[in-house]
Amino acid sequence: MSPRPVLVELAVQFALLSVMAVGGVIAVVPEMHKTVVDIHQWMSSEAFATAWALAQAAPGPGVIVVTLIGWHVAGAVGAIVATVAVCTPSFVITYGISRLWSRYSQHEWYKVFERGIVPITVGLILSGGVVLTTAAASSWATYGVVAATVAFGLLSRASPLIALAAAAVIGLLGLL
Repeated sequence: MSPRPVLVELAVQFALLSVMAVGGVIAVVPEMHKTVVDIHQWMSSEAFATAWALAQAAPGPGVIVVTLIGWHVAGAVGAIVATVAVCTPSFVITYGISRLWSRYSQHEWYKVFERGIVPITVGLILSGGVVLTTAAASSWATYGVVAATVAFGLLSRASPLIALAAAAVIGLLGLL
């Protein structure tokens, strides 16, 4: 397969995901996983989970996962194409919404819209967590580590990197 169709497909797929990414790229993780792993088979489920983990551990926005996927698929050019494709529609939509917000934020219909979009975003983020868990967990022990990490995140104000480091140590000790 020539590089051009892959680059075009990367651009189209990530531009479409960008339009759906209410609440950030984490909200479209399930659809991204389906597109990248199941439909196009650009990478394995484990590689996807690894790219997600690297993007979350790295400083900066979580959208870095798209750059990593683009790199995996088509090298440096793929990374650039995927990143631009996922950022451009979101930028345009955000700019437009910000203009509307400043103009209509005091209207009742707009307040209803804001309250209504919150549960949608939360649901999308939770479904992303389920997809990433099933992609990364391979035994009851790994599900236990995921549950402990979630509990740590919900009950503690400490850095989530502490839980990540603890999970890494457990893995290095061969307990998983």
